[in-house]
Amino acid sequence: MGDLLLSSCSQDCFLRIWRISPRQPGFQDVPPANTLQGGQEIKLKENLLWAYGAEKEYLFAVSLDSVLTGHEDWVYSVHWQHPQQTDDQTYQPMRLLSSSMDKTMILWESDEESGVWLEKVRVGEVGGNTLGFYGGVFSPDGNSILAHGYHGAFHLWHYNIESDSWDPGAVWGGHFSTVQDLAWDPEGEYLLSCSSDQTTRLHAPWVQESGQLTWYEIARPQVHGYDVSCIAVINTYKFVSGADEKVLRVFEAPRNFLENFSQICKVDVTADTCTKLSNLPKGANVPSLGLSNKAVFEQDLIVNANQEKKHPRDQYPDSYFTPLSLKAPPSEEQLLQNTLWPEVQKLYGHGFEIFALACSHTGTIIASACKASKPEHACIILWNVLTWKQQGQLFGHSLTITQLAFSPNDQYLLAVSRDRTWSLFQRQLDKIGTVYERVAYSDKKTGIHGRIIWGCAWSHDGLFFTTASRDKKVILWGETIEEKQQQSCLGRFGAQSAVLELEDAVTAVDFCPVSIQDSRYLLAVGLESGLIYLYKWCGHQGDDQWLCVTKLDKCVAHHSTVKRLKFSPKLGKAGCRGKAGTAKDVVQLASCGTDGIVKVYNIKLSAL
Repeated sequence: MGDLLLSSCSQDCFLRIWRISPRQPGFQDVPPANTLQGGQEIKLKENLLWAYGAEKEYLFAVSLDSVLTGHEDWVYSVHWQHPQQTDDQTYQPMRLLSSSMDKTMILWESDEESGVWLEKVRVGEVGGNTLGFYGGVFSPDGNSILAHGYHGAFHLWHYNIESDSWDPGAVWGGHFSTVQDLAWDPEGEYLLSCSSDQTTRLHAPWVQESGQLTWYEIARPQVHGYDVSCIAVINTYKFVSGADEKVLRVFEAPRNFLENFSQICKVDVTADTCTKLSNLPKGANVPSLGLSNKAVFEQDLIVNANQEKKHPRDQYPDSYFTPLSLKAPPSEEQLLQNTLWPEVQKLYGHGFEIFALACSHTGTIIASACKASKPEHACIILWNVLTWKQQGQLFGHSLTITQLAFSPNDQYLLAVSRDRTWSLFQRQLDKIGTVYERVAYSDKKTGIHGRIIWGCAWSHDGLFFTTASRDKKVILWGETIEEKQQQSCLGRFGAQSAVLELEDAVTAVDFCPVSIQDSRYLLAVGLESGLIYLYKWCGHQGDDQWLCVTKLDKCVAHHSTVKRLKFSPKLGKAGCRGKAGTAKDVVQLASCGTDGIVKVYNIKLSAL
């Protein structure tokens, strides 16, 4: 048996390599180097280690072989790659990979002649917004390096034989804390998510030349100083978000994102932009100590490139934005630094942290609500998108409104709350000021639910809406013809289905955007346990109205609470629509949860 090498790393920024050598029993320890006389060979002191087997004793000598210096901050992990011969018959020597909080990873190799360990390659980001690496590993063939960092993202490098360099590669990414909300763009080509990790992220399929389609994080429009709790899309390239602050923030896509999105996802962006590309800002940056994304225009980049950098404020400008030309998904460093969207508007009016958002399907009205413990704070504010002014306030709840939803024709606005009730507001075109007016609501006697109502959704035809509660119940509501019912607070609305009872609290719900077989409705239901169910509602057919068509367990769905479910507004798969031979009876369902994961499922409607 030969010698073994053991590597260790520490907060002292050093790496140490230890040599473990087998010895025969009776071996005498070598004295320390400073006691040797007469020009004898200098050796480091060896510590003896006994190991006891079932029938035999083993003796090993442990000595310090090398101390490696090169990192400037804590070193968190090391990983060996053993010598091997590759497929092209080239020999790879033993190598060691170290990852550090100094934002770099170092690949070490032992010099064959001297036996000294030398720094062979250093990869990572000098400067930027990353906060170092917690760990890294070699691929089995040694030609790739995968690392993970402080922001929960992966970083990937591939060895390029032709240039003898390590080049960044496209890698999957995502949130590293609870994902609170989801929103599809109106065309169903990309998905927005917001999280307690204080970011808003844009996910879309990368359409490669070979036709292969894989979902990646394409942009990070918002990097905030507060946990982002809700999001709503206004139009194809504009959205509004709410966070643990009292302000709503509106963002619009910059030109550099549209150019890269078109190249990566093969989407024609000119048809969906209201403004000419040349008039849009090139990108955005966040000023020092600021929370607002500031627009960067083409002329700003030209001035910054030509100005003389004589003063420290000129050498270190607030803007880190650099235009990118991408044909593959951006790296983590590029996402943090160069994919922000400019903030075009702030909306003030709430007294507490924003909790719920919805935008009308025409993109003209935004409804928002904040955390509340009193009726005066549990109001819905309506905003006019054209003027960015308040268009009215709606009251009807006593505690936090947990979710808002406009009907498909924007005729109604539905709100559900922690106070275990729901409210329905109808558009009033003949009145000035208040656009919507409450026409129906539930109370303790009529509401059926006995716990917090977490979710709500409208059917695609606007005839029904559903509510989902912590009491493990899902109920379908719609217009009724019973006169007794119409005289109550429910007005002309009432329960249209038997109560669907699940085994755990229901935290998310959404309707499929089209009817399935026999004009039935398809409903996705998410639970606190992380499970997701798909149910068909069969209409007024007694106790067998609900038919479970599939169950997604924790291996496929989520490991903990499902926070939101959203069907894509369009049939087909994102990135494939309009192509010959693509499935047109497929609808995509997106889900997110407290496990920090965003998932997209392809559901074949003809198989249900």
